[in-house]
Amino acid sequence: MPAADRLAQLDDLARLIRERDCAPIAASRKGDLRTGVDLGTANIVVVVVDADGRPVAGESVRSTVVRDGIVVDWVGAVNAVRRMKASLEARLGCELVSAATAIPPGILAGNVKAIANAVEAAGFRIDNVTDEPSAAARVLGLADGAVVDVGGGTTGISVLRDGEVVFTDDEATGGTHMTLVLAGAYGIPTDEAEAMKVDPARVHEVFPVVRPVIEKMAAIVERRVAGRDVDTIHVVGGACSFDEFEAVFAKWTGRTVIKAPHPLLVTPFGIALWDVTGGAP
Repeated sequence: MPAADRLAQLDDLARLIRERDCAPIAASRKGDLRTGVDLGTANIVVVVVDADGRPVAGESVRSTVVRDGIVVDWVGAVNAVRRMKASLEARLGCELVSAATAIPPGILAGNVKAIANAVEAAGFRIDNVTDEPSAAARVLGLADGAVVDVGGGTTGISVLRDGEVVFTDDEATGGTHMTLVLAGAYGIPTDEAEAMKVDPARVHEVFPVVRPVIEKMAAIVERRVAGRDVDTIHVVGGACSFDEFEAVFAKWTGRTVIKAPHPLLVTPFGIALWDVTGGAP
């Protein structure tokens, strides 16, 4: 499917999540549903697609069960995914059996297993585990360039050449660090700082304070892609939602920077697409 069509489907997915709705699906094809589970530092997102990769349902909840790619609250992670699974099954009228999940690039094998085990303990059969930027590349239809997944705890980078991932890396800097900077600047608890960060009415107040964190992310990315013949950087992830995010990245990297629509949903959508687009990159 053309990348433009996949990106347009993000609007459909965002609506399904916002309205807690589900797309019509024939009873005979409910067994073909595939699920992507993104256990993020700030959000857990579950996306369900049909056999053709069209989004049919999804859920997103705020969460603190993962930190920098490590499950720090096992019971909380399992229970959260189990509740989301049950909610989606009630709306779809069928059981969700198989799921894929993703990890930040570069984390230890034991942490990979912990993430997969948490999703499995919630009642899914694990069919695939991939790295987050590569999952995003499936939605973007990217063959060449860099994908940067800016999550709550980490900034993950993948460089692709001719459709193959040739480099991945990860740095523990993300949206959580923006929250900590806000908390320090205003002398408030981190939960209040997090609410302030995601409040659309306060974006013009927040952005100048967190800009140094975004500049640090851009510097990290520039060091990782230097000398790798990368002209364009695609940014995804909930922490890159600020309107001025691309401009800061472009200034610091000297490259074209493109942000996908609904950046929080790009990676979980790509996770669910792993067997629709020919498997993991």
